[in-house]
Order: sequence, then C-alpha cells, then structure tokens
Amino acid sequence: MPAAVRKFRRETSEISCCLKYLLFASNVVLWLSALLVLSVGIWAWSEKDMFRNITRLHYIALDPAFVLIILGGVTFLLGFMGSVGALRENTCLLAAYAVFLSVLLIAEIGFFAVAFVLKDKGWIKNQATEGLKAFIRHYREDADQQNLIDWIQEDWLQCCGIDGPKDWDSNNYFNCSSIAIGSREACGVPFSCCRRRPHEQIKNKQCGYDVRKDGYGMELSKIIYEKGCVQAGEEWMEHNLIIIFTTVIAVMFFQVSI
Repeated sequence: MPAAVRKFRRETSEISCCLKYLLFASNVVLWLSALLVLSVGIWAWSEKDMFRNITRLHYIALDPAFVLIILGGVTFLLGFMGSVGALRENTCLLAAYAVFLSVLLIAEIGFFAVAFVLKDKGWIKNQATEGLKAFIRHYREDADQQNLIDWIQEDWLQCCGIDGPKDWDSNNYFNCSSIAIGSREACGVPFSCCRRRPHEQIKNKQCGYDVRKDGYGMELSKIIYEKGCVQAGEEWMEHNLIIIFTTVIAVMFFQVSI
C-alpha cells in the first residue's frame, strides 16, 4: 500500500487533539480524586479492623467508610478507563468508558425518577427512618457512624432522634432501664442533641445527661432539640429544593460532557 494512502487513513482515524487531551485531563483529575477517596475508605476500614471482623457486616451499607470504598472504587475505574482510553486512543477502553458512564447516568435518572414518584407514598421517609434507627442502635459501636449522626443532629439539621429525643431509648446506653446497670448516659441523649449556648467555645459533652428523666427540672426545649431528624430533613429539602435540583442537573451535565 502506498505511503500516502496509509498516511491519509491514519489521519482520518485520529480524534481531535484538543478533545483528546481535554478528556484525558478531566479523567486524570477524576482518577486522582477517586484514588484519594478510596485510600481514605480503606484506611478507615483497616483502622476499625473491619476486614477481619465479618460479624459486623449486617449494617455494612450504613458504614461511611464502606460508602467511600464503593464510591472511590467505581470512580477510580471510570477515571482509569477514560484517561488511558483517551491517551492511547484505545477504542475498547473508550467504548467501555462510554457504556459505564451511560449505565451510571441511567441509574441516577431512574433513582431520582423513582424517588420523585414515591415521595408522596413515604418511600424516602421510610428509608431515612430505617437508616436512622440503625445509626441510633449502633451509636457506640462504630466511630464513623457515631460522628455521622452527631453531624446530622448538631451541624446539619439541628434535630434529635427520628421523631424526637425519646427514640434514643432504642440504644442500650441511653435507654432509661440502663440506670440499673450504672450507665451514666441512661435516660439522656448524645451531646449532639444539645443546643449550642451563646459564646460557647467548648461543647459540654455531658449536656444531654438525665434530660429525659421525670422531673428533670429544666425546660427541655432550651437544653436540647426536640424536633425529630426526619421532620427536620423534610423541611430542609423543601427549603433547598432548587439547590438540590440544580446540583443534580449539574452533576448529570458533567457526566454527559466528559
């Protein structure tokens, strides 16, 4: 075959150089970010010795470290296929990348469509309730879950329990019957349920002690949040619906663009 013909065929098969390196650069950033998230998740799991403690896998899906591992792993694979496929102009990797991205996009659209359809039937509320129940039951058993629910109650929603402070009775440490075994936290709530006082520099970790005991002697609403986290979450979503919708559209647009 003449050299001119080979050169012409090679030139017509090449993709735009600008598009190639734009795709490569964006996926390298995605790949490195995913590597960081994956590393943090694996480190957190190893610190808790979860790789050997299989008995705790019954609530694995609620483990923030596990979520980081899954999210980091999927994104790492996606970024690797996109960056290497673009750099090497490998059609197999690029095809797998496109299919993988399309599946993720369809799954996200399907999830949000189902959530929107079932929102009035209580599906989202039921899922949130079941997740919070597990968080409350295992509050002292997993540091990551403990930090997560403390953040939800204190920093994000300013709430306490599922429907209110009484829900902490389902935790062995905060149950009122635990007074008999000497639990100092019995008939109380975690410190994250407490309202932050003006000019308070250091949070009082014992502020929730005894607040659910009969005859506590102080007005409860001034000490702790009495609103449940499910109701607080519903109100937060209603107030931030435009921001949530815009964020979802932006994420989907980014996925389509890369």
